[in-house]
Amino acid sequence: MGLLEGKVGLVTGAGSGLGRATCVLAAEEGSKVVVADIDEAGGKQTVAAVEAAGGEALFVSTDVSDPAQVRAMVEATLSQFGALDWASNNAVGGAGGFCPLHETDDDTWRRTMNVTLDGVFYCLREEIPVMLERGGGSIVNIITSSVTKGEAMLASYISAKGGVDALTRTAASEYSGRGIRINSVAPGGMRTPAIARYFERFPEHEKRTVAQHALRRVAEPIEVAQAVIWLASDRASFITGECVFADGGINVNSHML
Repeated sequence: MGLLEGKVGLVTGAGSGLGRATCVLAAEEGSKVVVADIDEAGGKQTVAAVEAAGGEALFVSTDVSDPAQVRAMVEATLSQFGALDWASNNAVGGAGGFCPLHETDDDTWRRTMNVTLDGVFYCLREEIPVMLERGGGSIVNIITSSVTKGEAMLASYISAKGGVDALTRTAASEYSGRGIRINSVAPGGMRTPAIARYFERFPEHEKRTVAQHALRRVAEPIEVAQAVIWLASDRASFITGECVFADGGINVNSHML
């Protein structure tokens, strides 16, 4: 029996990268999955990947910065599958432009916050009541390992993810006693389309980025998805308000080696 056998899950930002890997692994572990993304082509590719893995999925076009669309996403989940047992709030509004803080324009700051932080709030606000009615559930928010140390040129992104970290712990304190576990996963570098675009723009940073990881490599998305699925499952039944750092050892690496 799979870790999520018979359950129904929802993943935002599921059109590529970690979101897609999470959906496919969830299907392999027995869950039905709602694939939510603003990218329709990517979302449908994820549905196809889930079906190829023997699972069942529904794509819902969703901009998580729009509360009405988030509400419609959860309603579509209930209409199609009749339940919501777990969710991974993974959608992100870009990396914030890769520029110094004083050069970050209002539109970049606001868009990053609207999707990356506000979007998680809107998702939690819709997911939690459904899980309360069901008697419990599990929510996993995606942050970043850089919330512990900051990251140059990424002021809006790191600030938004730091907000998600605080929001996760606050929500866990409110709802864990009512059966909803709320945790986060903090990845380091991953082989995703986003990091590929970053390395294409700043090729001189690829070796430096890899060297920051104690494992001397970046992750495949499936490696981080495994942490998400574990937290979503009953195997993590006594864990709430915590962050799993699936970061390849960024926070323990040494410049001396």
